[in-house]
Amino acid sequence: MKGRISWVEGGRFLAESGTGHILPMHAKVLGDDTSVAPSPMEYVLLGTGGCSCVDVVHILGKGRHDVRDCVVELDAERATEDPKVFLSIHMHFVVTGKNLKPEAVARAVELSAEKYCSASIMLAKTAKITHDFEIKDAE
Repeated sequence: MKGRISWVEGGRFLAESGTGHILPMHAKVLGDDTSVAPSPMEYVLLGTGGCSCVDVVHILGKGRHDVRDCVVELDAERATEDPKVFLSIHMHFVVTGKNLKPEAVARAVELSAEKYCSASIMLAKTAKITHDFEIKDAE
């Protein structure tokens, strides 16, 4: 995996993935208070949520569960002093589908947290990561 970060000006940067996708980044620490994009740490949090959400959808799909939507709401706390690592991250999954069983969703969330989500497993070295979920019936 490769990537490249280029400074544009002020607190603005462009991140380019090895696959050619470009994302803006913004760092207020450089004195540029006009937020124009997520910060690098916001991307870390969002990437972790994305990794887990993908896992949950994939695991439930492999189990032939009728998943129609999956959202993960993230709530994180960071240290106040450098390095400002994540201290805690809570992931609340809202899984929508037809006849979804709580046991299946719980298993998918647990498998992501304990085995498959590289990002959350890596962040768990410094942060307490918790999960819960709710199930909504698809209409």
